Amino acid sequence: MAKELSFGELWSVLFRGWRIIAKATLAAFALAMAIAFLIPPEYSAEAVIFTPQQSQPSLSAMAQLAGVGSGAGLSGLSLLSGFGLHNSADLYIGILESRTIADRLITQFDLKRIYDVKDLYLARKRLAKNTSIKSGKDTLIRVKVQDRDPKRSADLANAYVEELSSQNSNVALNEAALRRVFFEGQMVKEQNALSDAEIAMRDTQQTTGLISLGGQPEALLRSVAQLRAEILGRQAQLRGMKTYAADDNPRLKMVETELGALQGELSKLEQGKHVAGTPELPVGQLPQAGLEFLRKYRDVKYHEALYEILAKQYEAARLDEAKAGGAVQIIDKAVIPERRSWPPRTILVLSITGFAAFAASFWLLAKNNSQSAPA
Repeated sequence: MAKELSFGELWSVLFRGWRIIAKATLAAFALAMAIAFLIPPEYSAEAVIFTPQQSQPSLSAMAQLAGVGSGAGLSGLSLLSGFGLHNSADLYIGILESRTIADRLITQFDLKRIYDVKDLYLARKRLAKNTSIKSGKDTLIRVKVQDRDPKRSADLANAYVEELSSQNSNVALNEAALRRVFFEGQMVKEQNALSDAEIAMRDTQQTTGLISLGGQPEALLRSVAQLRAEILGRQAQLRGMKTYAADDNPRLKMVETELGALQGELSKLEQGKHVAGTPELPVGQLPQAGLEFLRKYRDVKYHEALYEILAKQYEAARLDEAKAGGAVQIIDKAVIPERRSWPPRTILVLSITGFAAFAASFWLLAKNNSQSAPA
């Protein structure tokens, strides 16, 4: 069996073999120094940005005037938290980590040549490995890039921020522009329909000799026309929202609920049932002599009301397009780092040297123990 060594014997063995330990330690130190200085140094630069804030939808401020719900005024990426995102910083981190931004940076900085890779796939992997994008409880987003060139590391970090701002504006503008174009087309159609209704009413006036209605028929007509215009406005609003919102979006659900309520009121009014603030006379009971004129008059009022609603929604979309895309606020712009981040030469040299000294000591003790063991 191996013989147990006392502390004094242990120290004696190590003292006698100090030359071996010293040679191993010095050799390891020289090797560690060579490795530490042969490893190419890398530098880290960090840019810190503030998560863009949500903007107030234009239609929310115009809701009382327009007579439509505030749910229509969605404005780009800065309002996407209303689509189920609990932390808006996660959205912007996802954009920063997107393939589109990576490819633009690879092209801008010629990273395929710098990383010595043949295709975009490998360049993306290398860039992602050298990049760290994180967000803390303070909602600040930190973009850190590591590179062998200190200036390039700072330029890459700042380029990430610039690309985020560009993408944010593009997506926001696209969403707002979609709504503007949609409502613009609806306005043109409604304007033509209003012109046709006005011409038809003029012809009816010339045929019947009636110039205007008064009293209960006119009040009923205005109520029916306004409700139908409100319903068509809500339907146009829903079609516009469905171009960029999911079916389970809470704002979309709210507009659908409002549409159902308006349709119920119109049904009651046309059937002669009481609706608060409207006359109780059903359309079918109006005098036959003025019914034709009444219908033409109703069409004109209906198209007027609908055109007004669409015009206000179009104006809200146009304003949102003008202000779309919250600006990315830079807290700390990346600067050229003065010190390397890799390799940690002191730690590397001390670790290798210490391990060599320990290994040499262990080898001496093991050798002495084997020699002193009984045959």
